[in-house]
Amino acid sequence: MVSLLQQLPVTRGKYRESASLAKMCWFQVGGIVDVLYQPADKEDLAQFMSNLPDHISYFVFGVGSNILISDKGFKGVAIRLGRGFNYVSSEASLVKAGAACLDINIANFCCDQSIAGLEFLSGIPGTLGGALAMNAGAYGLEIKDVLLEATAVGRDGQIRQFKSEEIGYTYRGKQLDKNWIFVEALLKGQEGEQAEIAAKIANIQQQRLGTQPIKSRTGGSTFKNPEGMSAWKLIDEAGCRGLTIGGAQVSEMHCNFFINTGDATAADLENLMKEVKAKVHAKTGVMLEEEIKVIGN
Repeated sequence: MVSLLQQLPVTRGKYRESASLAKMCWFQVGGIVDVLYQPADKEDLAQFMSNLPDHISYFVFGVGSNILISDKGFKGVAIRLGRGFNYVSSEASLVKAGAACLDINIANFCCDQSIAGLEFLSGIPGTLGGALAMNAGAYGLEIKDVLLEATAVGRDGQIRQFKSEEIGYTYRGKQLDKNWIFVEALLKGQEGEQAEIAAKIANIQQQRLGTQPIKSRTGGSTFKNPEGMSAWKLIDEAGCRGLTIGGAQVSEMHCNFFINTGDATAADLENLMKEVKAKVHAKTGVMLEEEIKVIGN
């Protein structure tokens, strides 16, 4: 019998069979993926995608900040953007960064370069790639507000640049076909005073520390905010603050953050999400929509 690995293209990147995904995700739960692929750079990824057999499933992730991997794992290939996509540079007030660069690292780099306008990135957990994929936002701004263009790799291996307006961003989403994998972005900032930028970043970090369980095993915001409403308020009103299923708990600090208290399974977290959705719907008539992506077979 031909293994999955034997069906994959020859690349300059790294393959690993039967890789555990739990330690690669912020929830620290999840099963085994058949093959983990870490591309060397965007050209290597493009070559891989253009030669990947159509019947093989795949998903892409960075540091796993907003995904929940099934206990059963994933039958196919997990593509993890790593070192070859972790860079940031600037020219004047324009910032170019790779998809694996942490959002907070981009904010701190901009501070060092006296580039203002990107401080909000320090409040977004995860990498730039994830922020581009879901139009992540915090403290009044979203990625679409500062994006000039993004480079992406298509399912056919094409490498293409998209202007922000071509992506068709919506609240925590986009109209662009989901098969495009973002690998790089050009962001616009403006000249600023380093001390003011540093103060804004410090203020954001202080707010997060005081209002979000960022030191826990969490995946960030669990549900999208319904239009004109706050998900955490709806969850609180439905009596779900502190609700637990197995080792999964709705955070006492922030109701839209779910946490692994230490021995949760992915099933515990997924069942808790379903239970909270049901309770909120029964109480308010609102059906919450997940912001966290549930992945697995």
